[in-house]
Amino acid sequence: SARRLRRGKRHQKDRGFKAMSLLDRLTEELKEALRAGNHTKLSVIRLLKSSIKNREIEKMAPLTDEEVIAIIMTALKQRRESIEQFQKGGREDLVQKEKSELEVLQTFLPQQLSEEELVGEIQAVIREVGASSPKDMGKVMKILMIRLKGRAEGAKVSSLVKELMEAHAH
Repeated sequence: SARRLRRGKRHQKDRGFKAMSLLDRLTEELKEALRAGNHTKLSVIRLLKSSIKNREIEKMAPLTDEEVIAIIMTALKQRRESIEQFQKGGREDLVQKEKSELEVLQTFLPQQLSEEELVGEIQAVIREVGASSPKDMGKVMKILMIRLKGRAEGAKVSSLVKELMEAHAH
């Protein structure tokens, strides 16, 4: 009836327009990959969703976007390590497979910071902390990893911090 229709519309209006969560985006991309027959994307997303589900079961609560990003970052790190190992073993076929999976994973991360932006962030934190020697690297990294969560890779940040701290000490 008309009353039921109105109630439904009111309910939709009350929900408002919330930005799509990363988990919702993964589900949508999974459907698209199924329709398009993109097997690489399909397997990567299924693996991610499985990791997310396992983490939710451990936590006994739904994950936030930040927690999902952490899972994606872990998967990225695993792919990079695999690529390195396969290159050492001369398995170019597997290197290509891992690289294509890596590209799919990167599409779900926030925009990565450029090297200049990263250096700017690092220098700002070094000034804030008052870091004067490489011994203070731990303090700097702790703050940086919280601020840069998902927008920069830990290994890259670490090497840049080390480089800047050593240059600052001399």
